[in-house]
Amino acid sequence: MLKIWGRANSINMQKVLWLTSELKLNYEHIPAGGSFGGLNTPEFQAMNPHSRIPTIKDKDTIVWESHTILRYLAAQYGKEFLWSQDPGLRAQAEQWMDWAQTSLQPAFIEGVFWGFYRTPELQRDWPAIRRNVERCSQYFQLLEKILGHQKYLAGNDFTLADITVGTMLFRYFELDITRPKIPQVEAWYQRLQTRPGYKEFVMVDFAEFKGKLS
Repeated sequence: MLKIWGRANSINMQKVLWLTSELKLNYEHIPAGGSFGGLNTPEFQAMNPHSRIPTIKDKDTIVWESHTILRYLAAQYGKEFLWSQDPGLRAQAEQWMDWAQTSLQPAFIEGVFWGFYRTPELQRDWPAIRRNVERCSQYFQLLEKILGHQKYLAGNDFTLADITVGTMLFRYFELDITRPKIPQVEAWYQRLQTRPGYKEFVMVDFAEFKGKLS
């Protein structure tokens, strides 16, 4: 059986769990990381030398790094649904996956969510927070243009791109920060909320993180 190590309130873990719902996969979830610990054991480090989550084991195959896990699971279990055999079509989704990891996620999760929400108020670096809030505004305005003429990021079909970017929407819209007017993004967000895996694994209370930067 597929085994998944991680904690359910990790944004990267949520991407993987959401995908398991889309693919209707059975799996065993082993809580790890954060208060669960377990990442520095010899057994875990033998699987993942970086001691990070999520990490999966599928029979004899071990995979770490969330977006690589998504690609692996989609290729293994989601052919045609989420892993087109056409490299050109696949690239339409994968380019957004890479953008999410290298641009949006550092600005929002590291710059805003960690810098603002997870940091105690007296320790916040407000100039850095404002820069990242503005950077996120620019990114979401870019998405607004894309979604103005298609239902999902890579076209009119749901893809892995929507998982990697869409996972951040719940926290983005819940935080008390300045946001631009983005009705197309909001409509996309509403569409994602109709997917059972999104509601179950992404729309998870994160209040325990408030002001607890470690």
